[in-house]
Amino acid sequence: MKYGIVAFPSKKLQDLANGYRKRYDPHYALITPHMTIKDVFEADDKEIEQVADAIREVARKHNPFELKVEKVSTFAPITNTIFFKVTPNDEILELHKDLNENFFGETPEYSFVPHITIAQKLTSGEHDDIIGQIKMFGVDHTETIDRIHLLYQLENGSWTVYETFRLDEDN
Repeated sequence: MKYGIVAFPSKKLQDLANGYRKRYDPHYALITPHMTIKDVFEADDKEIEQVADAIREVARKHNPFELKVEKVSTFAPITNTIFFKVTPNDEILELHKDLNENFFGETPEYSFVPHITIAQKLTSGEHDDIIGQIKMFGVDHTETIDRIHLLYQLENGSWTVYETFRLDEDN
């Protein structure tokens, strides 16, 4: 089964992201707006219990973190993906490191760019048409994230929460 680890932003930021995702993201119906902390990995029923225990231990070592979004960006020309860029901070980077180095699954293929996807799988023309417009509207949002989520993928391709982990040493 496929799993991943994410942080969900507040409803306010999700609603803003979904305003774009409804139109520009074919994964809109499959998963709620999120910041991926660990990309997709595979595990069986026995392994996932070990993964959950390991995530619980990592979560205990990390405090809640600030999720600050101040700009719209793109991964073009590598992919025509548009996203809300999350300002990296030590807490986010350390959490990502602890859940990716010497952890279950493979080492990430790309450098970690904390973000919330709002458009993907666009043609070059679509991308070029909308990137300027979305950047013009911009985004400015800050909140505190106090939990992370282990998700799994259902047969229909949608993702759902397997377990939620509070970030703090009092866990």
